[in-house]
Amino acid sequence: MRRLVSETRLHPAELVLPLFVREGVDEAVPIGSMPGVSQHTLDSLKRAAADAAEAGVGGVMLFGVPAVRDATGSQATDPRGILNVATAAVAAEVGDALVVQTDLCLDEFTDHGHCGVLDDRGRVDNDATLERYVDMALVQADAGSSILGLSGMMDGQVDAVRSALDEEGFVDTAILAYSAKYASAFYGPFREAVDSQLSGDRRSYQLDPGNRREGMRESTLDMSEGADIVMVKPAGSYLDVLADVAAMSDIPVWAYQVSGEYAMIEAAAANGWIDRRRAIEESVISIRRAGADTVLTYWATELAGWLK
Repeated sequence: MRRLVSETRLHPAELVLPLFVREGVDEAVPIGSMPGVSQHTLDSLKRAAADAAEAGVGGVMLFGVPAVRDATGSQATDPRGILNVATAAVAAEVGDALVVQTDLCLDEFTDHGHCGVLDDRGRVDNDATLERYVDMALVQADAGSSILGLSGMMDGQVDAVRSALDEEGFVDTAILAYSAKYASAFYGPFREAVDSQLSGDRRSYQLDPGNRREGMRESTLDMSEGADIVMVKPAGSYLDVLADVAAMSDIPVWAYQVSGEYAMIEAAAANGWIDRRRAIEESVISIRRAGADTVLTYWATELAGWLK
């Protein structure tokens, strides 16, 4: 009877698995602050994607960790760059079984760790960054990415990328706009995962954690510019924002259960303080309950296996 009257359910197709691929390594490199998560080689990345597909996971989101970085993140737009090569490899391996998606941001590729190009005063230059995003979008779409995850939080990024994709014939390539992306402390382990070079913070372009209405406003702007999906990130600490966006949106709303959320549950479970499986399931279903149509989570494959 409890199952019959349950209001919110989980399904593997509603999960997306973030994956990291690192250039220049011969075997997967475990990420210390994220037990069970690794920086992959191309081969281990394909295996992880295949495992996700077999479990019924809806998609994978790829992040690249290059061997060389520079001020403009040139490796991000090199067709031979690690993320673009990995995208083509994963799309060929599992592209018919799940949706291959790519992170479209410069932070992994720049030697300063910011999400955009810096001006002569060391500030992120929004318009110059949009030009780089457009170039990234075209290369990623050409490599086989079906959904581009615009996570940089630059003003006008959705409009710029959508226009460029359409002009070049990539009309079926979808845009996932990280619309309500907050300047959160919960991204800490992710910086290890991508070997971030950031010094300082990103509060000049990510949202203030105290601002609820701003998340709605940013999501509305991205929808008006042509986003196919909008994102709230992080998920667990922003369920109110997620519920707001879901209530007004007529397009899919996704949420990202970020590295810090993952690490806290893993650490508490490792110490025997909480029931790991129940905590994972409860944390993800709470994100769905708040209104997320799909959840990006590092537990996607494992959770999908439990749900089968």
